[in-house]
Amino acid sequence: MFWAPLPLGSNRPWAWSILQISIFMLLLGCIFLNKNVDFLGLKKFKKVILIWVVFLVLASLQIIPLPEFIINLLSPNANLSPDAQRLYLSTDIGQSKVSLLKSYTYFGLFLCSLILIDNEKRVKKVLTLMVIVGSLQGLYGILEILLGTHFSLIFNIPVAESATGSFVYKNHFANFIMLCLSAGIGLIIAGLNTNQSMSRRDWSRAIVSSLLGNKALIRICLAIMVIALVMSRSRMGNTAFFAALTLVSIYALFADKNRSRGLSILVGSMLIIDLLIVSSWFGLDKVQDRLIQTSLVQEARDEVVIDASVIVADFPLMGSGGGSFYSVFPSYKKADVYAFYDQAHNDYLQMLIEYGVLSFLCLVAIVLLCFFAAIAVIKKRKSVMYKGAAFASLMAIMGMLIHMTVDFPLQAPANASYFIVFLAMALISSVNLSKRSRSPASARIENGH
Repeated sequence: MFWAPLPLGSNRPWAWSILQISIFMLLLGCIFLNKNVDFLGLKKFKKVILIWVVFLVLASLQIIPLPEFIINLLSPNANLSPDAQRLYLSTDIGQSKVSLLKSYTYFGLFLCSLILIDNEKRVKKVLTLMVIVGSLQGLYGILEILLGTHFSLIFNIPVAESATGSFVYKNHFANFIMLCLSAGIGLIIAGLNTNQSMSRRDWSRAIVSSLLGNKALIRICLAIMVIALVMSRSRMGNTAFFAALTLVSIYALFADKNRSRGLSILVGSMLIIDLLIVSSWFGLDKVQDRLIQTSLVQEARDEVVIDASVIVADFPLMGSGGGSFYSVFPSYKKADVYAFYDQAHNDYLQMLIEYGVLSFLCLVAIVLLCFFAAIAVIKKRKSVMYKGAAFASLMAIMGMLIHMTVDFPLQAPANASYFIVFLAMALISSVNLSKRSRSPASARIENGH
């Protein structure tokens, strides 16, 4: 997780190859160390895992040679040229193989997360690591802009007026910072005092302790990341973060019966201090100007979405093949789209095009199960650490779902990896929800460790 964002968000073949090898080796280690545990301790997550397996089977069918009558039945517009020696559902076998390997990698990461993040201590470690990585990325992105460097310190890539950290694309950077901010807010919530009967003196001591203790360090990290997010000049990245924070906070304030006054103070400070004070010093007005000046006349993305929507009708069930958008779209785009688009700038549409309705519904089901699991944790769970993890997961899911409407954040392996870890933590936090929170030691014994 520390490595994933460093090499350009792992969005290069050599970088995602290293990431894939690392995850597969980690999965083999998890299997070996848990070989005596029934189903590797994953039985309680079988519903989500089964849906994920169905998706992988459907995606695998795209690169397997099939009889012509089956292809005619499932995808009549697939690769049926008379010169083809083998017939596939995918229109681009090479890219579909690359995408399939990524899908198996993400599934492996999901299993590793469910196996390894098995108690509150490890949940805290993962959230803390995300905050550290996000802060370093944010600081790096901020310094590049403030120092006026024309090329990045690593990989010597041109640096524009927007912060990008170790990423190439500013919107991928903004999305990654949004995910790490979610982790930081979850950590602070996990440290809130839920004692409703505290006196004014106790509240004063708690505030002083927060200002001088670990929470202050996390709060500084959050401020750094918010500044970096604003300096990315990403319209939807900023919108997704503040919208997700607001919506999830409102839900937590009404749904959590054991909430403390600290939650209200935290949300208020994030929205007031960061949005109105800190961010205004570092270019929030420029982000606002970009949002105001945005129009459908200037943007070509809406034309891309309109033209690409036709592809869904031609490949409805099984899709055109994972990773095939860049090779399929040119034959569908009209004259008003001049630039070359290798991504749809809408992950929902791109997934529908490349994988079809059946696989898309599997992915939707996985996200929704994790989403509602996090909602239930905030409402019912007593453990503040699991509540913090659920808050972070819910915020990350909502922020990602918002950002995906106009961009392709999941196409960056680093972002997709962090998002999958959040999905796993949502499920982990919801285990044995009807019971009282157990100690880490008892949880490990029950899981067979």
